[in-house]
Amino acid sequence: MIEDLIASPIHLIVLLAAVWAVIWYFWPQNSRLPPGPSGWPLIGSLPALGSMPHHSIAELAKRYGPFLSLRLGTTTVVAACSASAAREFLKHNDANFLSRPSNAVAKHMAYDSHDMVWAEYGPKWRSLRKICAVHLFSNKALDDFRLVREKEVRILAASLARAGEVGEIVGVGETLHLCIANVLGKVLIGRRVFEGGEDAGEFRRLVLEGMQLSGVFNIGDFVPSLEWMDLMGVAKKMKVHHRRHDGFMQRIMDEHECSSSVGLQGDFLSVLLRLKDDPVGLDGLNGKLTDIDIKALLTDMFTAGTDTSTSTVEWAIAELIQHPHIQKKVQAELDSIVGRDRLVKESDISNLTYLQATVKETFRLHPSTPLSLPRIASESCQVAGYHIPKGAHLLVNVWAISRDPSIWTDPLKFQPERFLPGSKYEHIDVRGNDFEVIPFGAGRRICPGMSMGIRMVQLMTATLVHGFRWELPAGQPSETLNMDEAYGITLQRAMPLKIHPKPRLAPSAYPA
Repeated sequence: MIEDLIASPIHLIVLLAAVWAVIWYFWPQNSRLPPGPSGWPLIGSLPALGSMPHHSIAELAKRYGPFLSLRLGTTTVVAACSASAAREFLKHNDANFLSRPSNAVAKHMAYDSHDMVWAEYGPKWRSLRKICAVHLFSNKALDDFRLVREKEVRILAASLARAGEVGEIVGVGETLHLCIANVLGKVLIGRRVFEGGEDAGEFRRLVLEGMQLSGVFNIGDFVPSLEWMDLMGVAKKMKVHHRRHDGFMQRIMDEHECSSSVGLQGDFLSVLLRLKDDPVGLDGLNGKLTDIDIKALLTDMFTAGTDTSTSTVEWAIAELIQHPHIQKKVQAELDSIVGRDRLVKESDISNLTYLQATVKETFRLHPSTPLSLPRIASESCQVAGYHIPKGAHLLVNVWAISRDPSIWTDPLKFQPERFLPGSKYEHIDVRGNDFEVIPFGAGRRICPGMSMGIRMVQLMTATLVHGFRWELPAGQPSETLNMDEAYGITLQRAMPLKIHPKPRLAPSAYPA
């Protein structure tokens, strides 16, 4: 029988194909990937991602399941689209997914991975993380700069009150961005970055442009053989952007080093410059912190710190405008705890249960990073019975997880009550331990600025809701407010929120 099959070329081909299929299926190195679309030759499923990859991947997960595999170009990508899938990758297999893949963003915009966000996991990354954890994000450091945050938010409230008195329409995003940039300026370099004007606008444009470029699915990242061609023109745009941004960072460093007050206020740049001159304990940095390392770290802090908090607060205000009954509940709580003769302080936040629930619901429905930054598998591994090959990229669809109807009741409804004490979801937090809501990621590469981000978002949201009644321009009904998304690496609003603030506190509450 076997001899007859071998004698016929067609039969032989069929036999060999069958044998190969069996070997491929059972061979450990070629065990089953998670299910997913086959895609097109060479480019794979890149066209299917469209302009909203987090939406597209969520739709694919409905068909193929929460453990999803995609062939993007010549790269295998696995996507986790449920809380259980994210937990498998970021908790049970976190050690194998600690590094970032090389891509155009890391190469052209992050000083060739010299920063903390895109750096390969290893001694250098751990050293940079430790520096930030001790000098920026420890409880002591956050408490030391509490008055800075409160002062800048008071300045924000005063400027909004003046705008409201003359009937001015304000852009919420631009206003918030300026406030947060100045908070970070005082913390990072010892001075306010902007007093408004063209410089502030240029910096915001730089940040938004950088976030948009960072969110592009670039063909060259997934088909390395085509990288040199820059078919989408993304690398060219990134290089131009980086030159402008680097000039901004270099100017900050030059001005700081020339200042007579260097190091006197304990700002982060002074700390970095001292470490550069006295490199004790810089394990993983070969005993030296370079100017590029410093500029890369400052870029991380300014860029990630401003855009993510700005977008979250802007979404929160938009939701409260659309849901006036919820806004009234938040204001009633603030009036009861804080009163109407002063602005809210950080020390008040722990007593504002409904405000905290509102912020948490905003993190759930509008996570600032809808798709996690990619990670790469250091070694082949088995996850939930699926084979994940070495070099596969991992994406966690944070946006899809927090809208999963198998977890959440009425998942598309903005409903802070779901997080109140006694409710079904009261135990769920946003700090990376509960995978149902992970706006800051999870595992060892969780966002290091999470605690600062939460404090800023809570304080700014509370101040804007407590201090003002918000009206849309020209009597526009709140139910017609555009809530569409614009995708970048962070989740922006497609239509920036422009509204009229009307002060609701005693005039003495707003600093002159």
